[in-house]
Amino acid sequence: MKTALIGNEFDRGLLGHRCWLELADGERVELPVERWGAPSDGDEVLLDACAGPTLDIGCGPGRLTAALAARGIVALGVDSSRTAVRLTRRRGGSALHRNVFGHVPGEGRWRHTLLADGNIGIGGDPVVLLRRAAQLIAAGGDVLVELEPPGRGLRHERVRLRPGHADSAWFTWAWVGVDAIAEVAMRAGLRVGWTTRHGHRWFARLERS
Repeated sequence: MKTALIGNEFDRGLLGHRCWLELADGERVELPVERWGAPSDGDEVLLDACAGPTLDIGCGPGRLTAALAARGIVALGVDSSRTAVRLTRRRGGSALHRNVFGHVPGEGRWRHTLLADGNIGIGGDPVVLLRRAAQLIAAGGDVLVELEPPGRGLRHERVRLRPGHADSAWFTWAWVGVDAIAEVAMRAGLRVGWTTRHGHRWFARLERS
């Protein structure tokens, strides 16, 4: 049975503390918290691809939202964490405390939607998430996603944030490798416009089919 995110699971990482996802079998997946808050090598791939109003889904502490605003691009971050929204606003970005599956301002009119830093895993079902992202963009718009390296495929797992309380809730998360994005995108009614690599980071532009 899937457990819905309540919004504050990632707050420890948003505040800069080391944390990881613990899988049911005990495996750990370290979270790149050092990248969340500060400009990171590779961010320019996403930033340069944004030429109009952009919705940053799961904006975290707002580094991309604020960077777009500094470039003169209309940008809005949405995040289920109040901490994320507060941090984004503190650095000069606009953000709303919002579940992306609920009402989002400008639905159907955004030029770009962003799913960076592993946010394609939100909800544990990338196809459902990408369908929602596609609903938010205008005709001719795109969904810009960050992916896992080739060979990772599509993976769904039950996870919980650690460190945390012994009774921390488990929820479902997903990972999508570059090798799996074409199939996932197709099932969501999208097609791959391009994929690219910058250092250890991989990205794709998804367009409506």
